[in-house]
Amino acid sequence: MPGAKKIAAVGAGLSGAVIARELAEAGHRVEVFDTRNHIAGNCHTERDQETGVMVHVYGPHIFHTDDREVWDYVNGFQKFMPYKNRVKTTISGLVYSLPINLHTINQFFGKCFRPDEARAFIDAQADKTIEEPQTFEEQALRYVGRDLYEAFLKGYTQKQWGCSPRELPASILKRLPVRFSYDDNYFFHKYQGMPENGYTDMIGRILDHAHITVNLRTRFHRGQKDDFDHVFYSGPLDGYFDYEKGQLGYRTLDFERFTHEGDYQGCAVMNYADLSVPHTRVTEHKHFSPWEKHAGSVCYLEFSRSCGLEDIPYYPIRLVREKEQLAQYVSRAELEKSVTFVGRLGTYRYLDMDVTIREALDTARLYMSKCAHGTPMPAFLQSSI
Repeated sequence: MPGAKKIAAVGAGLSGAVIARELAEAGHRVEVFDTRNHIAGNCHTERDQETGVMVHVYGPHIFHTDDREVWDYVNGFQKFMPYKNRVKTTISGLVYSLPINLHTINQFFGKCFRPDEARAFIDAQADKTIEEPQTFEEQALRYVGRDLYEAFLKGYTQKQWGCSPRELPASILKRLPVRFSYDDNYFFHKYQGMPENGYTDMIGRILDHAHITVNLRTRFHRGQKDDFDHVFYSGPLDGYFDYEKGQLGYRTLDFERFTHEGDYQGCAVMNYADLSVPHTRVTEHKHFSPWEKHAGSVCYLEFSRSCGLEDIPYYPIRLVREKEQLAQYVSRAELEKSVTFVGRLGTYRYLDMDVTIREALDTARLYMSKCAHGTPMPAFLQSSI
């Protein structure tokens, strides 16, 4: 193809795969690089050899979106089966539904409120002396009151983030985490589901194109960028610059696997909100594929801790110190020529899968438009980084 470019996509997860596919279909040649021995990044799924259960190796990923184009896109590579995420939490030896809903409120307070009664009751619990919440704790106290905050949010949040909720910004608790109905579907989105044969199979199909070459167990070094017309980098932003401004703050996860004959907990996700329990949750993976039947079960205890250089980063912390470092890395990245930083690690933002795919599609289309007009591609698609 006249004008075809030689492209590097660093990372074989959703960002790299979608960008690679879009550009390959436009006639460009794309090399994909990933340091792991498998594609799909943290979405990687595989069959457990002992039980046959489809396991989400790096923790559960539930697909949910209101973006019809993204929903159609993923269904073009894998059939998505119906799945609703219904999370439970154990507190002081009792089990409740999440998100906090009318059933949770009535059970916790020993009431039988109707929706309007529950709304008025929670409003009376709220600390209205906090007019403009600045921290996670203030946000929770302002909108749900101390009892629900200390039972459902305080301990779990401290375990997840490794610091007091008083140190976390209010933005983490974006909206009132209460429903005044019996709806226990964790997500609001119109389209929700799970890929029938797992995310790795889906991403493998996205990468299955004659113009795409995948290099696993291969680290992309900054000096290689001159070998390509453009680089789309979805690895860690700080890692691209060899951590010259220090390591950005992430939380990582440790997993303890165990098996069980039968059904261990009756749901896919059981949170443990008590600070005295060291793990944040137990996931039972056969429940993520309810259309399958398995006698045995695979479960994982999940522990959150600070992320080191050799660990897999999961959740960007984005406290004041990290934001200052981030600004330095962004300024540095914008000086790079022919490199665009994408995805959760490349932009240091927590992104749901549908947003990751949306941004990857938009990035690929912007690149093709820039090529057509002979204008440079920006380092970041999102100016709000």
